[in-house]
Amino acid sequence: MSTQIGYAIGLALVVPLGDLIARRKLVVAVFALAGAAMALGAWVPSFGVFAVITLVVGLFSVGGQIMIPFAADLSSEARRGRTVARLMSGLLLGILLSRTVSGFMAELFGWRSVYVMGAVLMALSAAVLLWLLPSEAARPGIAYGRLVLSAFALLGTFSQLRRRAWLGAMGFAGFSVLWTTLAFKLSAPPFSYSQATIGLFGLAGAAGVFAANVAGKLADSSRQRLSTIVASALLAASFAVLGLGGSSIVAITVGIVLLDVAVQGLQITNQAIIYALAPDARSRINSAYMVCYFLGGAAGSLLAGLAYSSGGWGASCLLGAGFGIAALVPSLIWQERQTVVASAG
Repeated sequence: MSTQIGYAIGLALVVPLGDLIARRKLVVAVFALAGAAMALGAWVPSFGVFAVITLVVGLFSVGGQIMIPFAADLSSEARRGRTVARLMSGLLLGILLSRTVSGFMAELFGWRSVYVMGAVLMALSAAVLLWLLPSEAARPGIAYGRLVLSAFALLGTFSQLRRRAWLGAMGFAGFSVLWTTLAFKLSAPPFSYSQATIGLFGLAGAAGVFAANVAGKLADSSRQRLSTIVASALLAASFAVLGLGGSSIVAITVGIVLLDVAVQGLQITNQAIIYALAPDARSRINSAYMVCYFLGGAAGSLLAGLAYSSGGWGASCLLGAGFGIAALVPSLIWQERQTVVASAG
C-alpha cells in the first residue's frame, strides 16, 4: 500500500515536470533516485523505516510514465501508436519478468535480494538513458503549482481524455482484481502452489505484448473504436473463463492471457488517442490519465480483497466481470470524434 501511495503521488507531482524540465534530465534523475531508494530498502533494519522507504520507491518509479510521452514527441504522427506500443511492451515484459524473477529470488535468497537487484538495475538504466536519450529544446516556463493543477484541468477541457481515463481505470481495476486474489487462489487447495510457482503465472500474460503491438497498429489506422470494443469485451470474457474454470489450471491460464491481452490493448489505444490531444502538454495529460488509471487499480485491489474474503474466487470473478462490462457498455455507446490537436498552454 505504501508503494502504491508513493506511485500515485509521483504520477500527480513528478510526471507533470516533463512539461517543465528537459525529460532527458528528469528521467535520468528519477531512475537514479529510485535506485538509491531501493538500495536503502535492502538495508533498513525496521519495518517502520522500510514502509517509508517503499513510499519513496513508489514516488520515483514513474520513469516509464515520463518516457512514454517523450517517445510520443519524438515519433511521427503516423507511427505514434506503434511507438507507444513498443514502450508499453517493454513495461509489460518488465512487470511479467519481475513477478517471476522476484518470486524465485525471494525464495532462494530472501526478500532483500530483490531490492538489491532493483537498485543495480535502476542505476544501470539511469546510466544508459543518460548516454542514449536525445536532448530537447528549452521547455516553456510555467510555475510548478500551476503546472500540476493544469494537468487535472485538462480532464475538464478534453472529453476524450475523460472517456479514456474511465476506460483505463476500469481496465486496470479488472487487472488488479485478478492479481490481488490469484495468489490466494493458487496457494490454497487443490493447487497449493509455492510463491515461486505462482510467480511463473506472470509469464502467461506475455500475450499482452502481442496485443499491445496490434492495438498500436489499429490506433495508427484510425480503428481505435474497434480496438476499444474488442479489448473491453475480452476483459469481461476473461473473468467468465476464470470463474467457470476455477478448478482448472488450464482455464485459469487462458483467463490470465485473455485479461492481459484486453488490458494492454485498451491501454495502448487510450494512450495513442490522448497523446494527440495537446502535444505541448503530453506529460500533464499522461499524469491526469495515469492518476485516474491508478485510482481504478486501487479500487479494484480494495474491492477484490473484500469480495474474496466474503465470497471467495467466484465473487472476485463477478467483480472483475463487472469492471469489464463498465468498460464495454460505454465503448459501444460513445462515438469517438476525430482527435483535434490543441494547445494547452
